[in-house]
Amino acid sequence: MSTTIGNRNLFQRKSLIGMVHVRALPGTPMNSLPIEEIVSIAVKEAKQLEEAGFDMICVENMHDTPYLNRNVGPEIVACMTVVCHAIRQAIKVPFGIQILAGANKEALATAFATGASFIRCEGFVFSTVADEGIMNSDAAELLRYRHAIGADKICIFTDIKKKHSSHSLTSDIDIAEMAKAAHFYRSDGVIVTGISTGQPADENELVAVRKAVPTSQVQVLIGSGITPSNLVHYWDNANAFIVGSYIKEDGDWERPIDMERARAVVAAANALRQ
Repeated sequence: MSTTIGNRNLFQRKSLIGMVHVRALPGTPMNSLPIEEIVSIAVKEAKQLEEAGFDMICVENMHDTPYLNRNVGPEIVACMTVVCHAIRQAIKVPFGIQILAGANKEALATAFATGASFIRCEGFVFSTVADEGIMNSDAAELLRYRHAIGADKICIFTDIKKKHSSHSLTSDIDIAEMAKAAHFYRSDGVIVTGISTGQPADENELVAVRKAVPTSQVQVLIGSGITPSNLVHYWDNANAFIVGSYIKEDGDWERPIDMERARAVVAAANALRQ
């Protein structure tokens, strides 16, 4: 049964969300490709994930290391808009956007302009010491901005206990309380991750989060470390599973998509659905 969030019935079933890691964009240290080639690669990968059977796509500027903290340049927003518009024309499944690091308003504007269904955002509640530096809560500003531009139908999925971060500032607040705070601040979904990219989430933390938020109002997503073999351990307590590293060649997020690996994740999900 689908659950209404962000004024949308986005999850018609437990869903797999495949990552498109956009090649390094103009102006970033690792950029070496013209925007036309960047767009072509991103579109190819989105189509591959749709062909493999993923329910949704998430588009992210993962190769733009090192990331700016919140304030990315206008060239990043413009290029991500071009990439996402091309992807929207090429696929039929819903897609979402994340702009690193913590550029949540920019992601929302890009999503609104390109017909995306959701954004993934960092720093929604509390303060985090991320590898980009201190990132403070932007929930109030972000949701006001969403309403102001008429983008209320775009879901906002929020990382809690964000990966690649120290949580010493909030060490007295466990992940369940963070989930409750995200719900109170009107997050459409909370994302549970491991400590870094490709690392599995803690199953006990997932259970605690699922118990902490109302299932009719808040979706729970797994944001890292999903494989065909461990999917079963998270299946009952999550609504969606974001898969990035595993579906790449040799499980390396920087490499191209491996269709055999992508299909293996889908096959595992289909077996669990039955």
